[in-house]
Amino acid sequence: MKPKSRVSSPAPEPEWPADQVERRPLAALIPYARNARMHSEAQITQLAASIREWGWTVPVLVDEDGTLIAGHGRVLAGQKLGLETVPVTVARGWSEAKVKAYRIADNKLALNADWDPTLLALEMAELRDIGIAVDLTGFSLVEIDSMLAPDSDPRREWQGMPDYEQDAAKAFRSITVHFDDAEAVADFARLLGVSFTDKTKSIWHPPHAPEPTLGMAYVAEAPAAAE
Repeated sequence: MKPKSRVSSPAPEPEWPADQVERRPLAALIPYARNARMHSEAQITQLAASIREWGWTVPVLVDEDGTLIAGHGRVLAGQKLGLETVPVTVARGWSEAKVKAYRIADNKLALNADWDPTLLALEMAELRDIGIAVDLTGFSLVEIDSMLAPDSDPRREWQGMPDYEQDAAKAFRSITVHFDDAEAVADFARLLGVSFTDKTKSIWHPPHAPEPTLGMAYVAEAPAAAE
């Protein structure tokens, strides 16, 4: 008789939080008091628009006590939409240290990715051509206009423009204003009582860190005392 060969059984697959999804009341989810990731009102509005368009696609992650680990922004967007329940997964058996580390990793790892500008522009152009509201992607209209704008040579664009003999007037003082997004630009325009159009704006530069300014503030002069 030939000896029977032993066939080793494959190792069991690990159980992951995403294996089980349940619906929980939104009001029962506990925000983490020390959540370091900030969500502006503008971003919450974007998330709400995304949920309204595509539904809830990624469950939030909570610990066994119901405290949020990942999904704070989506929960705020759900509150904005007036939702009562949302999909939830539970990180069972995680240590406190593992939970703390994942709260940061869930946000930072996504930020470490980058875009292929050529492919991104192609995708945006196709979305625009088929009539999709491209701002649903999270990019501002200013960013989308910039990536879809054709490359131009300033010297070629200037050909045929009139020449002026007088010296260009120099500004008495110039002020650089940094904006986070197109919505902030619109708010600034409303504050000044002006409107920015394609003819009044020139070049939208890529985002960069604001330059440090120290001791620069406007203080109204007090009226002179009557003698």
